Amino acid sequence: MITDAPVALITGAAQRLGAATAQALHARGYRVLIHYRHSADKALKLARNLNGIRPESAHPLQADLEASDQVLALAKAATGHWQRLDLLVNNASLFYPAPTDTATLDDWDSIMHTNVRAPFFLVQQCLPALKATQGNVVNLIDIYAERPLPQHPLYCASKAALAMLTRALARDLAPDVRVNGVSPGAILWPDNGETIDADYQQRILSQTPLGRTGQPSDIADTITWLACEAPFVTGQIIAVDGGRTLNQ
Repeated sequence: MITDAPVALITGAAQRLGAATAQALHARGYRVLIHYRHSADKALKLARNLNGIRPESAHPLQADLEASDQVLALAKAATGHWQRLDLLVNNASLFYPAPTDTATLDDWDSIMHTNVRAPFFLVQQCLPALKATQGNVVNLIDIYAERPLPQHPLYCASKAALAMLTRALARDLAPDVRVNGVSPGAILWPDNGETIDADYQQRILSQTPLGRTGQPSDIADTITWLACEAPFVTGQIIAVDGGRTLNQ
């Protein structure tokens, strides 16, 4: 094992885009910290698989990002496990409809705490470790930070806030730490119980110049490029959306 290999913390890394990102970074030589909330079985399986490829190169960490004390505990565990941190990927996100006429204070807290507060305080608490490695942060934004999704005002607002936070942190933390964002378009349809009918999917694809959905690897590869091959890039939000943002 290479003991000085870089270390990445990926939130929400047990499945979907987070798991693809963990695998891509691991393939580039990173040791990966696999954060999960409820998906313990998937996180443990992913860690076992990656450790089978390279021993002691993956480690799962559990935390509920809605809870401030658990966010702080996650940062401490992440920076302490291998005594370094080179990359923080704020991928975990809470997505569900909360229409204006029915949204509750709990909805506000759950969405904003997970999607905005947790990323900010993870950056804050991990900052000494990131500065020590001249590391970087990548935040997962969303096309809906700019183009509102009906019945999702809180989610859209949270992603818009994270986009501005990305730019503000990039300015404040330079030159020690780079901060960028990746904004996916149609990559994976939601799996949170919402029904995405075929007509809606076709409407999304009709607004996408490339005419198809992307792959999780499209996001993972962009994050990996920002982390490994873009030392002069900071404060940018890269749309990986098949050109959908061209259709304003």
